[in-house]
This record gives sequence, structure tokens and C-alpha cells, in this order.
Amino acid sequence: MLHAHHEHDNDPSPSLHLPDESATLAAGERLAGALPSRLTIYLRGDLGAGKTTLTRGLLRGLGFAGKVKSPTYTLVEPYKDSRITVYHFDFYRFTHADEFLEAGLDEYFEGDGIRLVEWPDRAHPYLCAADLEVELQLAADGGRQLALHALSTEGQRCLEKFTALPAKPSPNPPAC
Repeated sequence: MLHAHHEHDNDPSPSLHLPDESATLAAGERLAGALPSRLTIYLRGDLGAGKTTLTRGLLRGLGFAGKVKSPTYTLVEPYKDSRITVYHFDFYRFTHADEFLEAGLDEYFEGDGIRLVEWPDRAHPYLCAADLEVELQLAADGGRQLALHALSTEGQRCLEKFTALPAKPSPNPPAC
């Protein structure tokens, strides 16, 4: 089960412990329920931290039933079968930030849509600012730690809605 708690009393950013992959998927589904029609989200975390798994959960929460893969080689995977157009970017393989402009990716950041960006620092300074930052870290117990940080007014609204949504129980309860 997902339990949001605040790391500090004066910090409105929730932190969640995600014990397994199903909890990471559930957190993504919960985030889907809080999305407006336009938002840029930076996904931060080391390789294997669960960024694509969280994205898969988000897309499932929007009703997308197809395959969700990491855009490591394609740079962007668009998902238009959901209620909101989602663009999933991965800039891990960039060797220089100019590759963002050379690939014409700046056009994806105009108009409505949800933009999920893995490795955003590799496109700096060309990438627009994030509304919401999602940080995933591997936890010592083998699970993940998820932290959400609002970076704009729209990001704050999304974060408040996310926090207010009920957490879905994990489909695989822990064994006793």
C-alpha cells in the first residue's frame, strides 16, 4: 500500500516508500489521476530506479493498454491512445545538449500534453522548466523511495491532487 508522508513539517512534497514493482505501478496510476492537460515532469533517478515503470503505471492509469518501453534509443515515445497525449523522453544517450535542438524535440514542448522527461540535465539549457519533479531512488530494502516536488503553480495543483487521492492497495499483499 502507498503511504504518502512529508519528510519535513514545512515541506509540502510527499515522499512514498514503494516496496515493489506493483507499488511503483500503483504510484504512477495515482499520479495519472492528478494530471491536468499540460504538464512537464522531470523523472530523476539512477539507471534501474523505476522511471519507466512509474511511466507505465501512469499510462495504465490513463487507460493505455499497449506496450510501454523506454525511449532510450528513440528519444521520445508518444502515447496518444489515452485521455491525455503523453510524450515520454529519455535523454540518457545525449553526448551534448545541442542534440535536443538537432532532433527537433523542442516542438514537443509546445501546446497541450504531458511530457515525462528522463535525464533532463542532458538537454539543459534548451529544455523548458519542469512543473513537477519526480525522484526515484533505490531503497536499502530493495524497494524504491519516491519524492515529488512541485516547481510551478500547475505542478503544485497536481501535487495537491495527487496527495488527496486515495492510495490503491497493492494487488500482491505481502506474504506473512
